Amino acid sequence: MAWMRTVAGRLEMRYQYSGTIVYNNFPWPSPSDKAKAKIEQTAQAILDARALYPDSSLADLYDELTMPAELRRAHQANDKAVMEAYGFTKVADGKKTWLTESETVEKLFEMYEEMTKK
Repeated sequence: MAWMRTVAGRLEMRYQYSGTIVYNNFPWPSPSDKAKAKIEQTAQAILDARALYPDSSLADLYDELTMPAELRRAHQANDKAVMEAYGFTKVADGKKTWLTESETVEKLFEMYEEMTKK
């Protein structure tokens, strides 16, 4: 989302998603097999959490105020797995933490620059 907020255009206050600008230029990491397996596992957990609510629409499931706890936890685990695959962590006060949104975008642009050199 940080990438999209940075590179997408806007139409009034809404984001304008462009496959060629936003998604086709997104830099992907080269994760290890272990990292890939973790992402696959956490992505499946998202699908499994959604399946617990077969009568709910995606709008219902992703309402910020009423999102089911197991779905929120599944997404948080997936976010963690993806951030680790990218190496987007740092140590602060002796604790492993995630990069801030601006640090993440900076790293993505560094990856994009490397990607476009090839």
